[in-house]
Amino acid sequence: MNAMITITRTTSDNLDFINLVAALDKELAIIDGDDHAFYSQYNKLDKIQHAIVAYKDELPVGCGAIKQFDSNSMEVKRMFVNPNGRNMGVATTILKDLENWAKELGYKKCLLETGKRQEDAVALYTKNAYDLIPNYGQYEGVENSVCFEKVLG
Repeated sequence: MNAMITITRTTSDNLDFINLVAALDKELAIIDGDDHAFYSQYNKLDKIQHAIVAYKDELPVGCGAIKQFDSNSMEVKRMFVNPNGRNMGVATTILKDLENWAKELGYKKCLLETGKRQEDAVALYTKNAYDLIPNYGQYEGVENSVCFEKVLG
């Protein structure tokens, strides 16, 4: 029987969220290599008021967050699932809850940036009906970045 996944809405002050993001940053430092410093400057945790932690058997296994991009859009940030929680639908569960939260707050769409080398992330967003868009903001002209958006139904 599959373990139950529970979702907690919180802020970036949540210790489980902070620890999961630390694990994410370690993994990204390996995947992104020399590009990691560039990306990390845009991934600070301060002022994230909308964070999610996913728990399996009461242990934190994944996280994600949204922050306002503009008056109509929330940007999806800090998506991560621990290796022991992967391939169980945790990331999709987190993403859907972030989308619902953005909708509840009155936003019309979610957008995000991920790295081309993060094949699992690209697959996740494609599977969840995110459309490829031109790189935006600080990611314009960044070779390793790929950006997506989804209009919330």
